[in-house]
Amino acid sequence: MSQHIAKPRTTAVILAGGTGQRVGLSIPKQLLKIAGKAVIEHTLTTFEKADSIDDIIVLMAPGYVPDIEKIVAKAGFKKVKKVIEGGSTRNETTERAIDALGEGLAEGEDVNVLFHDAVRPLLSQRVIDDCVVALERFQAVDVAIPSADTIIVTRTHGEDGEFITEIPDRSRLRRGQTPQAFKLSTIKRAYEVAAGDPNFQATDDCSVVLKYLPDVPIHVVAGDEYNMKVTQPVDVFIADKLFQLASTATPEQVSEEAYRELLTGKTVVVFGGSYGIGKDIAELAESYGSKVYALGRSTTGTHVENPEEVDDALSKAYAETGRIDYVVNTAGVLRIGKLAETDNATIEEALKVNYLAPVQIARSSYKYLAETKGQLLLYTSSSYTRGRAEYSLYSSTKAAMVNLTQALSDEWAGDGIRVNCINPERTATPMRTKAFGQEPSGSLLSSEAVARTSLDVLLSELTGHVIDVRQQDPTAAAGKASGFEQALASVLDRQDGMA
Repeated sequence: MSQHIAKPRTTAVILAGGTGQRVGLSIPKQLLKIAGKAVIEHTLTTFEKADSIDDIIVLMAPGYVPDIEKIVAKAGFKKVKKVIEGGSTRNETTERAIDALGEGLAEGEDVNVLFHDAVRPLLSQRVIDDCVVALERFQAVDVAIPSADTIIVTRTHGEDGEFITEIPDRSRLRRGQTPQAFKLSTIKRAYEVAAGDPNFQATDDCSVVLKYLPDVPIHVVAGDEYNMKVTQPVDVFIADKLFQLASTATPEQVSEEAYRELLTGKTVVVFGGSYGIGKDIAELAESYGSKVYALGRSTTGTHVENPEEVDDALSKAYAETGRIDYVVNTAGVLRIGKLAETDNATIEEALKVNYLAPVQIARSSYKYLAETKGQLLLYTSSSYTRGRAEYSLYSSTKAAMVNLTQALSDEWAGDGIRVNCINPERTATPMRTKAFGQEPSGSLLSSEAVARTSLDVLLSELTGHVIDVRQQDPTAAAGKASGFEQALASVLDRQDGMA
């Protein structure tokens, strides 16, 4: 009879002992905000969501442990078991983590441990899973990517500066990343041997195993180009833009019974509900038992650019139902033409309808959504990533919707209000037909498909996300595409057309 062997616990150790000196900050760089959250919060979120990770320990810069404890409490991270002070060096910090990991272990019990830099917030689930799987066969695992740059070895000659002494073969060179993964017993033994070396010094943990346990092979897992480390001022900018561009996969659809259970008795207010996506959302929600207020210029005479009419519409819905759970704004105008040839009335209309109206809708909706812990859903266009000639007004206001979504999701998080933004691929709507005329059948998304995804987002726990809705995802076949891989594919696709 075969004996069942229990799977070892897997702990992620977040190394957050660095300071912000190189980024020009007075606080540790892991507390810097990127895309509305502290860098370390993004990192912790990734490990919190990883099915292969059982628990998390954070090693934080001295004096800042309470800051991390506040972030953990506010975000509700359940896997974070300890937040302790790191040491004065990377090695000392790792040794403290090893001691903490060993507490409470039974004799002979081993643990998988992944050491990860807190300032690498763009880590993918694929890399985490690959590291854990590799630990089933190997005692030590590193993550690396090929070097796209030629690496040179130099030597300084007095006042003449540096000179090349060697150019290694680039095909064998790799750029190391994190996580670095180990069996706890292995990394512990490596540090015990290293303690006998009076000149011991290392900047990462795999080098400790390589030097002091030379008989232990270190397996290499393929990393990701975007698993970057935020260390220089330019990294802050790049990471922020990557987060902005990274679209979230659409939530899974629930069953018909679940739609009805979740939507019955809820109040949904849809601005731009006269036709197109807004009309389809209204009809879907109503079919599942929601009380829906579909508002539009041509049907209810509601002008979204008029704050008083927005206030009145929301007040009426609340007065009649006693609640507002979801507010959706699909209203928009698309005017094509060169800016220098556009008259003032057209410019004013575009700004009022596409930008000021969503701002007013958000402001007026706040008190109702705070009461129900509801959601505000906005809409952008694929042109938000890069403005195009003759779409300057439309694409710039759609970029503003993404920033508004991300800002409000952070601003309203404490009130339990979720804010998300739908980014549909080119969609068959009356507004698009008016601007572009009839287009080949099958080349556009249906408004019904966008409406169905919109409903799924409303029922999800997502907040602060841009959700791509596309006919087909070229990365889907890979099965493990990350948000950033999807973002890259989306950006490339956006060169060909506008939603």
